Amino acid sequence: MQFKRRDFIVDASFTAPAPGITALFGRSGAGKSTLMQLLAGLEKPDAGTVELDGVRLYDSAGGIDVPAQARRIGYVFQDLRLFPHLNVDGNLSYGLRRAGRATPRIPVARVVELLGLAMLLQRRTWQLSGGERQRVALGRALLAQPRLLLLDEPLSAIDAARRSDLLPYFERLRDELALPMILVTHRFDDVVRLATHVVLLEAGRVLAQGDLPAVSLRSELGALLGPDGVGAVVEGRVESVDAAAGLAAVRVGAGRVLVPMESLRAGERVRMQLLARDLILATAPPQGLSVRNQLQGIVTGLQREAPHNVLVSVDAGGVALLARVTEAAVRDLQLHNGQELWVLVKAASLRSQRM
Repeated sequence: MQFKRRDFIVDASFTAPAPGITALFGRSGAGKSTLMQLLAGLEKPDAGTVELDGVRLYDSAGGIDVPAQARRIGYVFQDLRLFPHLNVDGNLSYGLRRAGRATPRIPVARVVELLGLAMLLQRRTWQLSGGERQRVALGRALLAQPRLLLLDEPLSAIDAARRSDLLPYFERLRDELALPMILVTHRFDDVVRLATHVVLLEAGRVLAQGDLPAVSLRSELGALLGPDGVGAVVEGRVESVDAAAGLAAVRVGAGRVLVPMESLRAGERVRMQLLARDLILATAPPQGLSVRNQLQGIVTGLQREAPHNVLVSVDAGGVALLARVTEAAVRDLQLHNGQELWVLVKAASLRSQRM
């Protein structure tokens, strides 16, 4: 769809698979929040279409423009917009009234349980912490029985400790409700933890889109994150847990890596980002090293980076990795496409996230 206001132009087209969380990721001013308002019907595109579950909500050529209140799209704003004159129960009830005649897919008791609101129902909003207010805003949006939930920087005003407390609630919504969500965030850590699909935006246009592991390899993402943020997002399954050592063994492609346990359990699916700066390449089987994570792979590409670095793409048993080395290392190791090698990564640099 296309949208222009003064000097700012949005010209973007993307698909958000359902269920799951699609993250809109980009720099400030990339057009993320504007796109959300266009989807919700709070702004009107100049041209194009908006479609949800096969139903056209907006079509400039066909003259379709479903009002915002009739789109059944929940919207959690950055400023939350809770009613200060109502307690938590009253705010939730407002969301339920907005559902109108919609079939109640998500009952009140389920929302209260999912978001841990039972002890807060009689409190006024000014008595709540930032994380608690965020959970109430989520609950109110869910009780409107939306077909799509829009989350605009939902964690931006919350400190690090409360972010850690709140993130599991978003995971529960993703995994237990099967409700499609679109998340705007400026933190790639949130994308790695929550998103199933990613849309990269710059100056109102889509740079790339796709599932997270695939997009993590794109140079467009590297340009947004900077050199230290470049790295492959990989997915695996926990094979075993060594509580005494505080480590979990995760199967990744044809190999496995050891990661800090962090309450992981055998059989769980996890996701992690292996930063290019943290990977070491060896052309012979490493011996006598303290680094225990060794993945065997094949070089699939070499891309030069300024000033004197090279980004090496490696296929490690069906999992794509990126490693940064110097041009001198490429010459000394005689790296080339098709070459077999070993990829080493320290367990201490790995942080896994449940899927």
